[in-house]
Amino acid sequence: MPDPEFSVAMHRYGPARYFEDLAVEERFHIPARTLTEANFAAFQTVSCDNHPIHYDAEYCRRIGHSGLLAHGLQVLCFTAAGAGIFPHALGESLIAFLDVSARFLNPVYAGDTLYPMLVITELTPQRSTGLVTMRATVHNQKEERVLEGMHRYLVKRRHPEK
Repeated sequence: MPDPEFSVAMHRYGPARYFEDLAVEERFHIPARTLTEANFAAFQTVSCDNHPIHYDAEYCRRIGHSGLLAHGLQVLCFTAAGAGIFPHALGESLIAFLDVSARFLNPVYAGDTLYPMLVITELTPQRSTGLVTMRATVHNQKEERVLEGMHRYLVKRRHPEK
């Protein structure tokens, strides 16, 4: 017999937020993660990238790096909104992840701890939806910015214009 105090549909962070509920400069922190050699191996498996700068410590030292260098796309993966609360806070009002861009500013090595964050920079209303533009940043444990970029999402409006 189903539990009357439980609902599968309500088993989430809370009521869905809509485009109108968001604000410019609102921050969505993504939990910090320490990049390990296991992350490098997993990324190599997924990406098929086998350049020695990512997987050969001696090669890296020979060309001036202190260790294995993380692939830029691997660092970008840490900005995935689903790793934080943004898509969960929006629930079913989130329609699509539209595009992403990134600049890689400093090297990232195995053993670095990464601190990703998304900040709303622009809200562009449309008739039944809105575009949410977010600045994506990743800092390391030395508080150096290692990545900056942009994400855009399509979100439902609570009260669509007619």
